[in-house]
Amino acid sequence: MALVFSLAAIVVGLTLYHDAGTEFGWISLVPSLIVLVVAIATHRTLEALAIGSLAGLILLQPSDYIGELADISMTVMMDETIAWLILVCGLMGGFIAMLEKSGCTLSFSHFMARLVKTRRQSLLSTAVLGVLIFIDDYLNALATSAAMKRLTDRFGVSREKLAYIVDSTAAPICVLVPLSTWAVYFAELLETNGATDGSGMALYIQSIPFMLYGWVAMGLVFLVAMGMMPDLGPMKAAEARARAGQPIPDGAPDAGMADADDQTRHTSPWIGVLNFVAPMAVLIGASAYFEIDLLKGVITATLFTIVLYLIQRLATFATLMDAIMDGFRTMMLPLAIVAVGFVLREVNDQLGMTQFMIDALAPYITPALLPAIIFVSMAVVVFATGSSWGVFVISIPIVVPMAIHMGAPMPLVVGALLSASSFGSHACFFSDSSVLSSQGSGVLPMQHALTQLPYTLIGALVTTLGFVGLGYWLV
Repeated sequence: MALVFSLAAIVVGLTLYHDAGTEFGWISLVPSLIVLVVAIATHRTLEALAIGSLAGLILLQPSDYIGELADISMTVMMDETIAWLILVCGLMGGFIAMLEKSGCTLSFSHFMARLVKTRRQSLLSTAVLGVLIFIDDYLNALATSAAMKRLTDRFGVSREKLAYIVDSTAAPICVLVPLSTWAVYFAELLETNGATDGSGMALYIQSIPFMLYGWVAMGLVFLVAMGMMPDLGPMKAAEARARAGQPIPDGAPDAGMADADDQTRHTSPWIGVLNFVAPMAVLIGASAYFEIDLLKGVITATLFTIVLYLIQRLATFATLMDAIMDGFRTMMLPLAIVAVGFVLREVNDQLGMTQFMIDALAPYITPALLPAIIFVSMAVVVFATGSSWGVFVISIPIVVPMAIHMGAPMPLVVGALLSASSFGSHACFFSDSSVLSSQGSGVLPMQHALTQLPYTLIGALVTTLGFVGLGYWLV
């Protein structure tokens, strides 16, 4: 109650302080700061986002914030990206639920247990699988966790560490591969905004060596998997709990292995593995075939899986439909978090947060420091908004002309932008890939965010120093 009254007093005070019709300036940072404070204090992600969004709406429309909330909510829910996200995540949840309901996920876990003999090998195999599923970070987050969480449970790996490895091989890896949804999106954005006279994809490929955060994050996750990086902060406590026999944290949204065992149909181990691998292969192959469209890929894979399991009588049609609906239901919390995150992004856009950040840092920008400042400022914005793609629709038209005017190498600038995007997606506790990684791994978003935060901050620090060095070397 003290926190609520304090935040309410701050928002009311700022509303009275701000002159209507003028720019918000530093006040535009307040909603995101409120989200951060509430999330850390309560460990509740959805509620923190809702409170921060409501605070921003009161700043925007003190006399009609309810009407503004209704308008923005309708705008967000009618957004094509949200509709795509609901369908993709819901169907992915249903697809994975079918694999679990039929017992094929456990069959794959039992098969991997024959190959993986140590705890370190279980972590390394998870990291390698995450790197191999590079087409899309959503696919990576849900598929890798579904395939490996039962195996890592057997070796006493905490679900928090699993979520960290899964998340670290999602967005940070996808940006490094030109055959991914990230590459397609950003290449088009760069070409549209005049970053190159030629192909946007060609510039994207030239920028891959300079996407430092992706490289640093991948290096860190393999050091953690090999045991060469110690457990830090909350991760140390999570690992101690897992070694004591409790890999799944209290309050986590996961039924555990016993529920899955109850659903297992005892078939040949090799057929069980095939029934897991074949749908996954169809999912990845179909997504690539349809020009990296994950929605078409998951629809194809779902239909294929239904037919495959019905032919073998692994489950009845009604059971598979129930599994799909159960999968949709399990994705409701992450989808709600992402949807409210989009509301917060819209509020921040109307407050002018991104423009304020760029304008505030402009006086300190030199050609040599431009890449580092771009990374730090855009990383803060993406972390605060959870919008790893939407922010750059606003920032790229500003950053690209600035870089051209200063004579900075465009691949280096693009590398800084993509590094900021992947850091924000990785570190933000309500970004889509972080929420899906936590959901797939069976932990709450804040449990995942707090345990991986020390590693993301180390990655951000190394990346910043790298861009400072490259700036002075190449500019």
